[in-house]
Amino acid sequence: MDEDLRERLRTAAASHRPDRARMLARIERGMAQEPPARVPRAPRSPMPWLRVAGATVAVCGVLTAGAFAVTSAGGHGERAAGRKVSPAPAAPGPASSSPGRDSGPAEDGPLSSASSVNPNSNAYWAQSEVMVRTTRPLSELTVELRIAQTGGVNTTGSWRSLPEADFSVSVREEGGFLVYRWTLEPGRSVPAGTHTFAGQYNHAEGARDPGRDEYTARAREADGPASVKGGFSGAR
Repeated sequence: MDEDLRERLRTAAASHRPDRARMLARIERGMAQEPPARVPRAPRSPMPWLRVAGATVAVCGVLTAGAFAVTSAGGHGERAAGRKVSPAPAAPGPASSSPGRDSGPAEDGPLSSASSVNPNSNAYWAQSEVMVRTTRPLSELTVELRIAQTGGVNTTGSWRSLPEADFSVSVREEGGFLVYRWTLEPGRSVPAGTHTFAGQYNHAEGARDPGRDEYTARAREADGPASVKGGFSGAR
């Protein structure tokens, strides 16, 4: 911009005088006019967190209702089908056979007998029992139990239901048998009733066959001697 133009602008500005009266009149006219109507704004919620909480409660309600519906449907299904939850079956124990019984003559006068292998016997141990019944008192009685040597047979003890002091007891190996013998002591007697004599023994592992086992009972009562004998049956 040249110097001549600058000078001319300064002169014009210095000579300008604003029309104050005109300016005041315009201001007064503007103030006299009504302000334009304001568009009302939508009221704001004083507590916006209530909307969030309400939505959360609604969602939780829907989820809870759904879970309840599924659970109820499952329960009714089990009852309708008649199914029952059962515990797992227990592991089976070793099979056992029926006790052995008499296999020969077992009655003579007032004397009778029966035999069995005790049901508590197992794959390693057994107890063979002889039951002697008398309807009259006995002045003499000898009971002999013979257990066949089927492998690993050896005694672990014996007992009888009559008083211990009334009998002498012996156990020995004899001709392939383990032999138990109970002998009534002199001067003692056996009352009427049923009396048990038992021999206990180990044997080879597994079910033992007592088919070769046997017993005898020889007695004397007022009318004379009597004797019975028998065997055992069934594996043990």
